[in-house]
Amino acid sequence: MNFDAHSDILTDVTIRRLRGEKNVFKKYHFERLKKGMVNGTILVIWVDPPYTGNPTSRMLQVLGAACEEMEEMNDCAGVVYKYDDIKKIQDSGRIAVLLGMEGMSGLGGNVSFINVLYRLGVRHGMLTWNEENEFATGAGSPNKERGVTPLGIEALKRMEKLGMVVDVSHSNEKTFWDIYENTEKPFIASHSNVYKLCPVPRNLKDDQIKAVAERGGVIGINAWPDFIDKDEPSAENLLRHVVYIADLVGTDYICFGFDFCDFLSEDTTQSFQAGESASTSGLEDATKIPKFVKMLAEKGFSSDDIEKITHKNIERVIKEVIK
Repeated sequence: MNFDAHSDILTDVTIRRLRGEKNVFKKYHFERLKKGMVNGTILVIWVDPPYTGNPTSRMLQVLGAACEEMEEMNDCAGVVYKYDDIKKIQDSGRIAVLLGMEGMSGLGGNVSFINVLYRLGVRHGMLTWNEENEFATGAGSPNKERGVTPLGIEALKRMEKLGMVVDVSHSNEKTFWDIYENTEKPFIASHSNVYKLCPVPRNLKDDQIKAVAERGGVIGINAWPDFIDKDEPSAENLLRHVVYIADLVGTDYICFGFDFCDFLSEDTTQSFQAGESASTSGLEDATKIPKFVKMLAEKGFSSDDIEKITHKNIERVIKEVIK
C-alpha cells in the first residue's frame, strides 16, 4: 500500500462545498486513491491562489469545509490523531488522513492559534508556502537573507511540543537551515525533489538532503512537472530523483509526496506553473502510482526498500513525532 505525504484534495473539497456540493472526497477522490492503492495521506489546508491576498479568510474557509467533510467521509476515511490510529483506520478498509498546514500565513503571526489547529486534528505544518510571512520565508521570496523569524522559532517549538510534524517543503534555503537549527525531532520535506537533477528553488541541494537524513526525516518525491525535468517531466525522470537520493543517503529517507494537481483549476495552477504542462507523463494522477511502484522494482529496488519508500519511512516519522 502507498502513503502520499502531500495532497491538496481539501482545496477541491472547499471549492465544491462552497458551490453547495457534499461528500466531495467520496464522490471525486476515494475511488482514484483506492485504485492507486493509497491507504494513507496528508491532506493540507492551503491558501490557494487567487486567495493569497486575504490568507486568514481563505484558511478559515478551508478549515470549515474540511471539518464538515470529515463528518461525511467517515465511512471511507478517518482522521489520524495519534500514530496508532493509522493501522486502526486502514484495517477498517478506510484511508488514514493526517491533517496538515501548507503554510501558516493565515495565522497572521498568532502562535497561539497553533493550539487551535492541534485541537482540530492538525498534526503537520509548514511555516510558509512560497511567500514571506510573519513566521518564515518561502522559496518564492527574492530575499535570500531572510529565514525564520523569532515568531517562527516560537511556532516551531510549539509544534514540536504538541507533537506536529514540521515540514520544510516550500522553504527557502535560509528558512530550511533555520528550521534545522531550531528543531530536535525528525522533520520532512513532504514534496520536494533533487536540485542537482532539476535546479529550481523548490528542490533540495545535497547538503539539505543529507540534513533531512541525519535528523531521521524523509523526502517526499514530487510528481509536479516543474520539479522533475525542465524538458521532459516524466515518471522515468522522476525515478532518477529516487535513485539519486538512495545513492546519496540510502532508502530510509525517501517517501511519496506526489502533489497531484489534476483536480485543480488552471486559475490556480497557472499562478505557480513554470512549464507548459501541469501533469507528468506516466504519473498524471493517483491511479498511476502502482505503475511507478512497479518501476521501482524494475530499477532494482528490493521489496524491503519499496515498502520503506511507499509507506514505512513516513509512518516511522509520524510514529516518532506525534506518538
